[in-house]
Amino acid sequence: MRPVPERARTLAVAAAVVAVAYLVLLHWWWTAPMLAMGNEIATLRDQELALRMEIAQRPELERELARVREFEAGNPGFLPETNKQLATAALVQRLESVVAAASPQPGRCQITARTPSEARTQDPFTRATVQVRLRCGVAELGAVLHALESDSPQLFVDNLDLISRSSYLGASLDGAGVEVGFDLYGYLSTPSEVPRG
Repeated sequence: MRPVPERARTLAVAAAVVAVAYLVLLHWWWTAPMLAMGNEIATLRDQELALRMEIAQRPELERELARVREFEAGNPGFLPETNKQLATAALVQRLESVVAAASPQPGRCQITARTPSEARTQDPFTRATVQVRLRCGVAELGAVLHALESDSPQLFVDNLDLISRSSYLGASLDGAGVEVGFDLYGYLSTPSEVPRG
């Protein structure tokens, strides 16, 4: 019978040989690739779960997108025209109809000038602008400005300039008491181009 220390030494050497054989023959060629594959599988499962959760949200997102599109389609704030030239023409037509409706007497409110303007602005949306000059009575002017700014699509009056004709000419012959100048503008729903400089 062998002594116990020699047997322990033999077992230790055998264990070391088995460990080296495992590392050389089995671990690097079999276990390490399997562990790497296990990690990759776990990562792919997490990605698949995240994608499934996103796919599950798709019907809700599509409903929300449809609601936003419907709201934007019916948004009265923007001019419905597709470009600036058409929008400017529509502004002039709207101005003419509002001025015509402001008074039953044609001489009480008249458009003396309407000029498209190419004002440079920092607005996020494309702006269509018309410079307007009117000769109106005060009541008719109030009706015109109210009609322009209170209807849809939403229009804005800026740079309002009033000159009383009676202060220069005495009582006016046609009853219109105010010369008016202002910028009438509205926005298209398309974003404006950033000026390059």
